Amino acid sequence: MKLLLDQSLTHKLPDTPYDNALAETVNGLYKAELIYPQGPWTSVGEVELATLRWVHWWNTKRLHEALDYATPQEVEIEYHLTQPVNTG
Repeated sequence: MKLLLDQSLTHKLPDTPYDNALAETVNGLYKAELIYPQGPWTSVGEVELATLRWVHWWNTKRLHEALDYATPQEVEIEYHLTQPVNTG
């Protein structure tokens, strides 16, 4: 913290879960969909590998209501396909 203050930088943690609602939602789903149902875990490495697989599934297979029931990957591909080509 002293280093941050010496550089005139500050860091503010959220006061409540509502200050970072999106992250809190994702963290809650991560726990509900992966951590609790598949535990107990035997090692940190096991959790890390399962987390990598879950994130891949989250981005490529899981349908998201906020994205009109598309995956983040589908939305990103569609976005790039609809952008004008920069011939600079």
